[in-house]
Amino acid sequence: MTQQIKPVAIALALATGTITPGLAQSQAYEIAVEAEILEGWRGQDGRHVAAVRFRLEDGWKTYWRSPGDGGIPPRFTWSGSRNMRNIEVLWPTPEVFRQGGMTSLGYENEVIVPILIEPRRSSKDIVLNGTLEIGVCEEICVPETLSVKARLPGDQTKVDPSISVALIDQPYSAEEADVGQVSCKVSPTTDGLAISADIQMPHSGGREFSVVETDNPHLWVAEAQTHRQGNQLRVRSEIIHVESESFLIDRSGLRFTVLGRDYAVDIQGCSAE
Repeated sequence: MTQQIKPVAIALALATGTITPGLAQSQAYEIAVEAEILEGWRGQDGRHVAAVRFRLEDGWKTYWRSPGDGGIPPRFTWSGSRNMRNIEVLWPTPEVFRQGGMTSLGYENEVIVPILIEPRRSSKDIVLNGTLEIGVCEEICVPETLSVKARLPGDQTKVDPSISVALIDQPYSAEEADVGQVSCKVSPTTDGLAISADIQMPHSGGREFSVVETDNPHLWVAEAQTHRQGNQLRVRSEIIHVESESFLIDRSGLRFTVLGRDYAVDIQGCSAE
C-alpha cells in the first residue's frame, strides 16, 4: 500500500541517506535504530522460534510489512544463514499513524518481530545471518540497512516471554474473529483494477482501518476506504501495475487486514460476488 510517488520518494531517500551494514545511520542524524536477534527456543515440532528486536530513539518509528502512504517497506534477507530450510516473519499488529495528510503503519520505541525457522536438521544449531532493510522516520523518512547475526542453539527449549508476548500480539485469523463470507468484485479502471470486498465480521472496535495486499510485488494498492453497516464491512481500493503493464488478480492471493481499536484481523482470500 503506497502512493504513486513512492518509487520517487524511495529514490530520493536512497540518494540522500547512507546505507551501511551494522547499525543504521544516515547523514547528520544520530543512530536512530538498533537491531538484535533474540535467540528464542526450539519447539517440539522441530521449528525454532526467534525474533528480531528493533529499538528506536524517542520520536522515531519504523514500518510494518505494508507501510502505508508515508513509509518505506521493510525487506529482510537471510543469505549466508546455515541449517535453515525456511523462515517466516510474523509481524505484530501495527499502529496507524496519521500525520501531514498521510497515513502509515508501524511501530514506535521498540518492536519485537518473531521469526519462525524450519531447520534442515532439527537437532542442530542454526546460524542466522540477516540483512534488514527498513525505513525509520522522525520528521522525514530515511532508509536504513542493519546486519544481524546469531547462533540459535538446537537444544534451547526455554521460552522467551518477550517473544511470546509478540506472538500473542498477532492479528486474529478469520476463524478466530468469527469472519463469515468474504466476497469481492473486481472491475477495470482507466489505470488498473478497482476492488470492492464485502466482509461479514463483528465490529473490531472504534474506527476500523483496512489494508489490502496482493501476492504480486509489482502491484501498487491504494489506501483502502472502509465502511461498516451492521455486521458487514465494505472495503474499496484500486490496484495498479507499477510498470503500467496489464495484469490479472488472483482472489486467493488477496489479503485483507482490518485494524480496530480492540483487535486486528488477518483475512486471506475472497470469493467472487
